[in-house]
Amino acid sequence: MQPPHSAGQAIGLAKRQIGDDAVVVAVSGDLDIENITPLGTALAEAGASVTGPVVVDLSRVDFADSTTVNLLLRAHGSLGPRLRLAEPSAFVQRLFAVIGLEQAFPVYGTVEDALAADGGGERRVAGDEGAARGEGSHGGG
Repeated sequence: MQPPHSAGQAIGLAKRQIGDDAVVVAVSGDLDIENITPLGTALAEAGASVTGPVVVDLSRVDFADSTTVNLLLRAHGSLGPRLRLAEPSAFVQRLFAVIGLEQAFPVYGTVEDALAADGGGERRVAGDEGAARGEGSHGGG
């Protein structure tokens, strides 16, 4: 039987600067206590390097635990409305819904929406967009 996630495996991170004032941090893989530190470092560096939005692309996150939630809440405490979460995977959408995290900070259906938003607290929770792309349910693996 396969474990529910690959604890401790390295996560994928890709940062790209958008103009002079925004950064997108794309993260992939299984996020847990064993490997979350690089994401925290990337968010801190991104926040220090730009004055505009720091968008976290969660579309390729297969698993996240409470340490991920804690890290995002701490990052939101540091960055405020500049921190924007985008394209959460089906797993992340369920996690956020269960704990009500989408009420804590903006979650956008696309990276482009997150970049274009004014940061004034408008929340566009991704949900229907993922279902339209066939992400609403999958056969597991």
